[in-house]
Amino acid sequence: MADKLQFDLVSPEARVFSGEVDMVVVPGAEGDFGVLAGHAPFMATIRTGTIDVHAESGVTRIFIHGGFAEVTPQGLTILAEETAELATLDAADIRQKLEAARLRAKDAADDSARDQAEAEIAKLEAMQSAMELAH
Repeated sequence: MADKLQFDLVSPEARVFSGEVDMVVVPGAEGDFGVLAGHAPFMATIRTGTIDVHAESGVTRIFIHGGFAEVTPQGLTILAEETAELATLDAADIRQKLEAARLRAKDAADDSARDQAEAEIAKLEAMQSAMELAH
């Protein structure tokens, strides 16, 4: 039996995942990277995208927005600003939120409001793209 990687995914709301897996593919700010058991220690910032958790039961894809990953001898921990399992996302809901964010950006009273709306647009577009790739 191959070595397993201890993987923990934590968001501000809860521990999203904790367990032993075969591999995790992470969207790092400087490119995707895979982590297996025994990986060299390092830290990386996360870009918005999906992580692929490979386990005996198959591959689980989880949308992740912001945060960082830390690989230690004990395993991989990802502290994420936001997560969502792709299978639970509603495409119509995301389209509706995207339209609302685009209106907020267009009608923004100042640069700060526009920047917030544009950040929301980028996140929702990434979520929408991840959903399309998953199907």
